[in-house]
Amino acid sequence: MKLNPFAKRLTQEQSIDLLGKDTIGLIAGLEPLNELVLRSATSLKVIARVGTGLDSVDLVAAKQLGITVLNTPDAPTSAVAELTIGHILGQLRNIASTDRSIRNGVWSGQMGSLLETKTVGIVGFGRIGQRVAKMLTTFGSKIVICDPKISSKEFVNVPLEELCEISDVVTLHIPYDKSTHHMIGKKQFDLMRTGSLFVNISRGGLVDEDALLNALQSGKIAGAALDCFEQEPYSGPLSKLENVQMTAHMGTYARETRDRMEQEASRLLVDALRKMKVIK
Repeated sequence: MKLNPFAKRLTQEQSIDLLGKDTIGLIAGLEPLNELVLRSATSLKVIARVGTGLDSVDLVAAKQLGITVLNTPDAPTSAVAELTIGHILGQLRNIASTDRSIRNGVWSGQMGSLLETKTVGIVGFGRIGQRVAKMLTTFGSKIVICDPKISSKEFVNVPLEELCEISDVVTLHIPYDKSTHHMIGKKQFDLMRTGSLFVNISRGGLVDEDALLNALQSGKIAGAALDCFEQEPYSGPLSKLENVQMTAHMGTYARETRDRMEQEASRLLVDALRKMKVIK
């Protein structure tokens, strides 16, 4: 058994070196498993991804090479949803900015706003989007959703542009692929209510970061809460704005969730290798 010796996300070269030519199964994080990496791992049979998203894996190459790709879609739901709520509350009540002010010697309470008075637009209504909606209902928020693949009797399902127009808070909960690249850009930010909030706990590539920067600097968007970026680690201009609240791509980083995800990925990996009769 080989373990990641770097205690951080592997680069392409590190992934190739670690997998070598004899690895048959991989419990994966967010390391880039592109075609070059997969072709170099000539014995690889199964990838079990710890988490939901599979955008770090070249699924086309994996299929061509006969590599089975699995994930753990249920385990991270609560952790990601709770971080989403935390970010929304943090923005509405100015928690991070007030904390910074106090540490800089300025004691001044900042006026916030109530979540129960807000219309929250949820883009993507899968497991996480649904859990976020359930949590928001306890606060009394009005909820609208945008997901053409879902039929909901409880919530109004509207096109993305309409959701942007009528929401006080817009939060993303969709997977990333070529079709969703920069699906939130200048057009969508222009449509949003002046003073609205934007939250992204999904994938950085969903958002045109230059357009978001402009919307924040102009005052069109009052604030943004971001857990993911196109390039990570992130140190770009969004990190210099006081009205941006950031975390380090840690939506699933709750101890109970990580344990559950790793256990589930391990089980999936072993079951798949046994089914293939690679191991007993």
